[in-house]
Amino acid sequence: MGRPPRKKTGLPRSLSSLSLSSLSAASGAQGASALDFETEAESLASGLPALLLDAERVANAVALGVHGRRRPGMGESFWQFRRYRDGDTPASIDWRRSARSHKLYVRDNEWEAAATVWLWLNRHPTMAFRSPLATGTKAARAIVLLLALGSLLVRGGERIGAFGSGAPPRAGRQAVPRIAEASTEGGLTAADAPRLPPDIETTRFSTLVVFSDFLDPIEQTVARLSSLAARGLKGHLVQVLDPAEETFPYQGRHEFTEIAGGGRLIVGRAEGLASAYRARLEDHRAGMRQLARRLGWTFTLHHTDHSPSQALLALYSLMMGETALPMPRNPARPAKGSGDGQQAAG
Repeated sequence: MGRPPRKKTGLPRSLSSLSLSSLSAASGAQGASALDFETEAESLASGLPALLLDAERVANAVALGVHGRRRPGMGESFWQFRRYRDGDTPASIDWRRSARSHKLYVRDNEWEAAATVWLWLNRHPTMAFRSPLATGTKAARAIVLLLALGSLLVRGGERIGAFGSGAPPRAGRQAVPRIAEASTEGGLTAADAPRLPPDIETTRFSTLVVFSDFLDPIEQTVARLSSLAARGLKGHLVQVLDPAEETFPYQGRHEFTEIAGGGRLIVGRAEGLASAYRARLEDHRAGMRQLARRLGWTFTLHHTDHSPSQALLALYSLMMGETALPMPRNPARPAKGSGDGQQAAG
């Protein structure tokens, strides 16, 4: 009696030690253009206000494009009255308010300076993985989220840029197409693409949002992100995983291969590896959460079989400083460890 035929799929490249890199499989996203993903992202962002009806603060920020910092400055929105002091000009005195108390008061306006948000996408070939449980690759979902977030940010008056591209951050509607071009140059994934954002100087006190599967050795990730945080960057980490990478649903005889590196492993009973694999993945993610907490950053988990709108809502809420907004729930999926937009730090 011959051996049962083996099925081909993907597996972390060092199964013996259960180290984590991305699963590998055929990609369905290589043929898509930057415009395709930009259009899908714009559609997602345009529909977002309907999902934010119960989240007034975020909905107002999206609809009105106001993102005040509550700091005195040259803006037009009134914030507060304060006592006149040396250095103030007579023209700044509000005489009507001053007449009511016989003291001089100055009218402060709210500072509405634009923030700078850098966006970075892991374009390594491992992001091209797609299992039958998902409708698209990790890279395709990540770029949609990146561009949709960019669209929301520029509507709020922020400046956005592709981190490491060399191009300055921009505001306005043309910023999103430029981000799309920079983030997909040479294809959605590239053989020589780095797995981590570059360790470069940038504007202090700006924000970096990283979209990746974060399955590389934790030591490398800790070193790179710690260096960026030391440069004054605030950060948000978005882990995009295929559901098969989370659950390891394989059974029977399988041939596991790597999309990067050419590694191959034949396993007689794949289901026997599932428990150890899932435990290793959770340990790895716990390390990522701990890193995010230590840096004062946030960590959000998203699976490619879930709604991208939910992940975008969670991420945008974190960036606006709101962590307790009501989230749409999918009763068919367990809430713990498998939902969209799970906050692990921040």
